Amino acid sequence: MHIPDGFLSTDVALVCAVPAVAAVGMGLRQANRTLDERRVPLLGVTAAFVFAAQMLNFPVAGGTSGHFLGAALAAILLGPWLACLTMAVVIGVQALVFADGGITALGANILNMGVIGALLVGGLMYAARAVAPTRILAISAVGAWLAVMLGATATAFELALSGTVPLHTVLPAMLGTHALIGAGEAVITVAAVSAVLATRPDLLGRRLVTA
Repeated sequence: MHIPDGFLSTDVALVCAVPAVAAVGMGLRQANRTLDERRVPLLGVTAAFVFAAQMLNFPVAGGTSGHFLGAALAAILLGPWLACLTMAVVIGVQALVFADGGITALGANILNMGVIGALLVGGLMYAARAVAPTRILAISAVGAWLAVMLGATATAFELALSGTVPLHTVLPAMLGTHALIGAGEAVITVAAVSAVLATRPDLLGRRLVTA
């Protein structure tokens, strides 16, 4: 889902950068207000896990491959705004150090792979506080899959609006492939959340209250 340089028009890249910058700004503000010595390690471990997991590709139909995004897991562990900040750091390092995603498309990539999923799953976690706080694994799975699908949809529209590829071509291709990638995302997210539930359920309890 990483968009390289040259695939987005200047206008589309700038429009995508605005909500990405705003979300990162909110994440920084939340970090200044809520991070303490006990939560800083969780943020660092989450970022490291997402970064490492994104480097591992799994095969998808048609000879393509996908990789874990991590926005859903970050939102479950950290809350939506800190998740936006974490994903921006991960995606920024990938672009600047590993040339994975373009510099001019950095705002779009942060939006598609980080902000959309983090805010979606953060909203689901907030709703679960009153609706179904005991169904966190189901919420994790659904949220992870939806985060991938919405990110893929946004990417398709951005490419189409930039004149890179027609929407009727890119949208079905993106959604068809990422429906399978989303299933892998859901499996990995549920496995990670299950491990946290078994070892540190208090971390998820906090998210159900303050997501």
